Amino acid sequence: MSHYTQIALEIRDRDALVAALGDLGLGKVEVFEEPQPIRGYGGQTRMADVAIRGVGYYGGDLGFRRSDDGRFEAVMDQDDDRQFGRDWRQRLLQRYGRHVAVAKLAKKGFRIVREETQDGKLHLVMGRPR
Repeated sequence: MSHYTQIALEIRDRDALVAALGDLGLGKVEVFEEPQPIRGYGGQTRMADVAIRGVGYYGGDLGFRRSDDGRFEAVMDQDDDRQFGRDWRQRLLQRYGRHVAVAKLAKKGFRIVREETQDGKLHLVMGRPR
């Protein structure tokens, strides 16, 4: 029998989370003003603020719920850790970090000049327009 797992992440910015999930290409990312139920193995449900439907190991949903401290937690069926395990979460955090950095620097007038990934590390070169 499977059960839900919650994994705390250092993610606080919902827009950057949604953009990072979009980068990973799992499908349509749904964002809710109020938490909505997501579905897991055997029809179990949990509440989430952000969801991608039907991408889990058994066709369940992947969700993210904002905790009391403002961070998002990944909410998924325990069997989904096969698909959304440590490596996947690292890619998510990398894409999230990219979106946060670009948004903050864009407010200060910077833009991306070059972006590349080498050996799993993301390198951004940013500059101000002349």
